[in-house]
Amino acid sequence: MKNNFRIFIRFLLVTAGAMLMALNINSFVHAAGLLPGGFTGITLLLQEIFLKYAHIQLPFTLFYWGLNIVPALLCFRYVGKRFTLLSLWAIVASGLFTDLLPGFDLTNEVMLCTIFGGIINGIAVSLCLLAGATSGGTDFISIFISEKTGRSIWNYIFIFNVLVLAVFGLLFGWNRALYSIIFQFVSTQILNTLYKRYQKSTLLIITEKPDEIVQIIREVTGHDATLFTGKGCYQGAERKMLYTVVSSDEEDKLLRSIKKTDPAAFVNILQTKMLKGNFIMKKQD
Repeated sequence: MKNNFRIFIRFLLVTAGAMLMALNINSFVHAAGLLPGGFTGITLLLQEIFLKYAHIQLPFTLFYWGLNIVPALLCFRYVGKRFTLLSLWAIVASGLFTDLLPGFDLTNEVMLCTIFGGIINGIAVSLCLLAGATSGGTDFISIFISEKTGRSIWNYIFIFNVLVLAVFGLLFGWNRALYSIIFQFVSTQILNTLYKRYQKSTLLIITEKPDEIVQIIREVTGHDATLFTGKGCYQGAERKMLYTVVSSDEEDKLLRSIKKTDPAAFVNILQTKMLKGNFIMKKQD
């Protein structure tokens, strides 16, 4: 029952992300003539090419669904089945919402559309990622590589998007392309801020209950810890310190559990920029 409720919440988050993405495209993106990154941007680029050179208005879903077939099959095979199915729903829903929902005429100021459109796009994609899915396209590729390497590659995807936007600039003008790069940069920073699965945090925990805290670390994160024994300089008493590295998205939940078990625990959390060694992550389902 609890598992079914969790799946339902994930489904709602993915649907909300898909709807937000579609409304963003039909409002800010179209109003400013922007080109988002990833397969969404490639789809809009192909639509514009066909409209400009063949005078044919093709639906968004035609290209968007087709481009996502191969990445979806890769993720189904190597990442997770439920993850892929929820992602496919995000792709179908965002495509349908984009073709069916009207846009809102909020502003025609290009810079406002660029900044707020990038923020909303980053939030929409993050909702899907936090639900254990993606919004499709290059997000599939990002998750596939990140699951294999344990590292976030959103900044590399941003570079790929800049290359796509360079083609857009050559065909339709550099003003729109450069604004679109700003849009994508803002979106990437939102993703890096909100989605922390592939970021690492180092915890130094001084506690009088090391055995209980180690068990909590194992239950919450699946990771272990190293115990150090030292001497407190203030009172001269023996102290126990646990050292562990966890995914940053598990940090808050772990800290709450530690404080519940040992309210007197002293915890220092450090951002880990580089990690070498056997760091095993929970797989996507």
